[in-house]
Amino acid sequence: MNSGREDADVEIVLYFADRPPVGPYQVTIPAERVRHVTLNDLVEPEPVPVATDFSADVTSSHPIVVQHTRLDSRQAANTLFSTIAFSAGA
Repeated sequence: MNSGREDADVEIVLYFADRPPVGPYQVTIPAERVRHVTLNDLVEPEPVPVATDFSADVTSSHPIVVQHTRLDSRQAANTLFSTIAFSAGA
């Protein structure tokens, strides 16, 4: 979510246990808007690997709120969980 009055240019870098990081993936969140980004839809610089553990580092040109929601569909009983992150500054 970008509650600011300027568009936020966002970079996402993915980190793995057994390989070098991938990214940055580029995303723009318009001013005073919400943008839903499905990680599986990110393809540049390379598609996000499926069935692989990773962490994401999200950097923005302006303050944003990141809500990461994950649907774990590996079994018949699906699980949905969510985490919200907001950086008040470095």
